[in-house]
Amino acid sequence: MAEIVERSGYLVRVRVEVPAERVEASYQAMLKDLARRVKIPGFRPGKAPLKVVEARLGRQELLSDLKERLVEETYPEAVRELGLLPVAARVVEEELKEGGGFRYVAEVENYPEVRLPDWRSFTLEVPPLEITEEMVEKALEELRHRYAELSPVDREAREGDHVFVRTEEGAEFPIDLSKALPHVREALLGKRAGDVLMVPVLSEKGEKVREARTEVLEVKALELPELDEEFAKTLEAESLEDLKARVRESLRRQAEREYQEARERAFLEKLSEGLEADIPPSMVEREEGHLLERLAEDLYQQGIPLEAYLKALEERGELQKFKEELRGEALKRVRRSLAKGRLAEELNPQVTEEEWQAYLQRVARSQGVGLQELRRRLGEGGLARLRAVYLQDKAVREAVAQLKIP
Repeated sequence: MAEIVERSGYLVRVRVEVPAERVEASYQAMLKDLARRVKIPGFRPGKAPLKVVEARLGRQELLSDLKERLVEETYPEAVRELGLLPVAARVVEEELKEGGGFRYVAEVENYPEVRLPDWRSFTLEVPPLEITEEMVEKALEELRHRYAELSPVDREAREGDHVFVRTEEGAEFPIDLSKALPHVREALLGKRAGDVLMVPVLSEKGEKVREARTEVLEVKALELPELDEEFAKTLEAESLEDLKARVRESLRRQAEREYQEARERAFLEKLSEGLEADIPPSMVEREEGHLLERLAEDLYQQGIPLEAYLKALEERGELQKFKEELRGEALKRVRRSLAKGRLAEELNPQVTEEEWQAYLQRVARSQGVGLQELRRRLGEGGLARLRAVYLQDKAVREAVAQLKIP
């Protein structure tokens, strides 16, 4: 039997009583399971009498394990029976009577009740992006660079050139001066094929450690194609004007996507700021943990342990500020998640099987795997969570579509 004995906001105290018959059955089942696994001198595995197993392991120790087992068995049943959606819980009282029943009280942090603001009255101050001729010209110039070719030049290296070098270890590779580190670019500018120079090698702190002997093998410059009819036809356009029209249309579609995405972000921000909810601390703490995990992954790519990063912040007196900003960002993310979840409940967006399969195909392509492999990786639980996220995103799109554009 389970009952709510106290409720205050997200905090719910639940009392669960387990009858003596179930306590004894669970105890005997636990003993039998232990008898199969515990080695007892003088008996073959699984053949020792249960009384011997009990004496060997100790009655009090077994009763302590029994209480944990009973909570694990009955707690999920209790919260389902009471219609709770727990995000965290802990047992604060428990009583196991010898030969009798088991009673415990759990303090549950329940999923909060979320009340959304009147979002249908929202005005989103997001200006649409106008496509200018300057933007078209810039896009055409980027196309020219994309189809540019590298050609050897008999001169000194200049900005934007590619310099092919050989190191003192014998490794050969090109260096794009437009992307090179400042001290490398400075060393190579003005050099030509056959030159030998000393390139500084810096530590992680930017201090010069030594100099590496480097030989310039070749200097190559980017040769851009002329923006003419011939170039347009290589891109399957009928003419240069046709190419410009296609570029302009592509920019228009991109601007429309960005405009819609900006409106959705602005809407979600207003929605999450205006919602009313008593948020359990464990939800924010869990999101803080996720943020720290992502930070640790990013730092790992740079060869920096998270502990060293936090210690450096502490030494600079910035750790407290970091923690406050982390907590603030975690709270924002939790509020956005609550807002999207409640909005999806309110709008109840529908998704066809064809739409869902098309979405899964896009996710699979973005991860460079096939659809079957994606399903295998995610499993049933992962697919269910992905579908819930998709429905929430669709609810945001549907809500924004209902708003008037000022």
